[in-house]
Amino acid sequence: MPDIFDEVQEDLRAERARQLGMRYGGALAALALVALIGVGGWQGWRWYQTREAEAAANAFLVVHRETEAQGADLKAAAARFDDIASKAPDGYRTLARLRAAALKSETGDLAGALAEWDAVANDRAADPLYRDLASLNWVLHGLDSQDPAILAARIAPLAGDASPWRASAREMQALVAIRQGNTAEARRILQALSTDAAAPQALRDRAARVMAQLPTA
Repeated sequence: MPDIFDEVQEDLRAERARQLGMRYGGALAALALVALIGVGGWQGWRWYQTREAEAAANAFLVVHRETEAQGADLKAAAARFDDIASKAPDGYRTLARLRAAALKSETGDLAGALAEWDAVANDRAADPLYRDLASLNWVLHGLDSQDPAILAARIAPLAGDASPWRASAREMQALVAIRQGNTAEARRILQALSTDAAAPQALRDRAARVMAQLPTA
């Protein structure tokens, strides 16, 4: 008897599976097709992204090497980096903007450089490390031309203990304080920097030199 029950149960399961297949087989096949198309589309998109990243990397390296040649046209190179940035994926777009900003600053186009750094600093698609670096450069190169209150506000978040740019940011804070005429605050920051074992030695030495030049109360 148990064998008969087992056979009946197996037949019922087989019949149920056949009926389900007849009822839903088309839908399941369609779902499988959609899944295959989705996987293929994702793989195609990844391939496209890889190809675009490789093209951007090659273009970036070509222009970068050209800028290192003696007599290179740095203004033209900055324009070419801007062109790369307009087409490249996120990572290389950011690097190209930063390189263009540095070249514009070097060739006297300070307004253009500040605009580039500001664009990177406000680009939420960019890596936070590069965004902060752009803000740091914006403050450094805007010391003589930008509102000291804005400079102070821009640099403050980068001076926290968790920031990888904290030593350089604190140096900028001291320079902004000097610009504001607050030599006591500048001296306090520079004193701390000059004895900060975590800061690069060159920065510590520079902090001590700047502090020595400050007027005494």
